[in-house]
Amino acid sequence: MVFLSLSRWVRSRGPDRYWKVQEVLKNARHFRGRKNRCYSLAVRAVRRAFVYATKARRLKKRNMRTLWITRIAAASREHGMKYPVLMHNLAKSSVQLNRRVISDLAITEPQSFLSLAKLARARQQEGLQAALGDGKEPAGVFSRVVVLH
Repeated sequence: MVFLSLSRWVRSRGPDRYWKVQEVLKNARHFRGRKNRCYSLAVRAVRRAFVYATKARRLKKRNMRTLWITRIAAASREHGMKYPVLMHNLAKSSVQLNRRVISDLAITEPQSFLSLAKLARARQQEGLQAALGDGKEPAGVFSRVVVLH
């Protein structure tokens, strides 16, 4: 913007203020009552809404994790295992799938989840045999053997 005189430059603060107000009112459009029309009310309502939105993003992550755990627990009980046992033995078997993926497998791919449950059950049995046996690790599919040269 080119200013030809000092008086026009002094009065040029208007448009910036206008767009700031419009931005706040745009974010307040869906509010009820005067909060979507009055700037002074809209500023407080929008600020409060943004605070709630920030907190809700964190809560959404927590709620989704709880949902995934609930789904995995229900699916693992169908195969005769408890959730902590399943997850512990999958971790021992070096299965690096997170809870979201395992939950999706339990819903959409029941056969794949069944194979994961069988893998965890086999690892559990192998661990029990090692605990009850002569003390040395059995040479199975799930054992990790470190060879030093």
